[in-house]
Amino acid sequence: MNTTSYLLLRLAIGASMFGHGLVRIPKLQSFSTWLAGTFEKSILPRELVTPFSYALPFAEFLVGFLLLIGLYTEKSLIAGGIVMLLLIFGTTLIENWEALPSQLIHIVLFALLLQFLSSNGWSLDTYLSLK
Repeated sequence: MNTTSYLLLRLAIGASMFGHGLVRIPKLQSFSTWLAGTFEKSILPRELVTPFSYALPFAEFLVGFLLLIGLYTEKSLIAGGIVMLLLIFGTTLIENWEALPSQLIHIVLFALLLQFLSSNGWSLDTYLSLK
């Protein structure tokens, strides 16, 4: 993969994660209430869902921001993949099959970017020699 293709994919997944977090943080309470409500009839206890619902927007925002600027790219991709795995697990528990394709696409992009990390030439990692 060439550096320009890598940059475009990194920016795309970074923008998606950043945007998800950015719009949820200002309405954190209502987002948490909504998410907890969607899991009321699942096997997950509210004591797990509620803290996750408060942490998720910040995780999305941070992963997205770091990917946009290309800082700690490998760790950010792994963290993003973990977030997606958790979301996929939750999505299947509530049988929200419509959300699953988007989450699977995200995790494929995280894995693809990890596979071709050596193509991450346009990044702060490269500039600061953090690779």
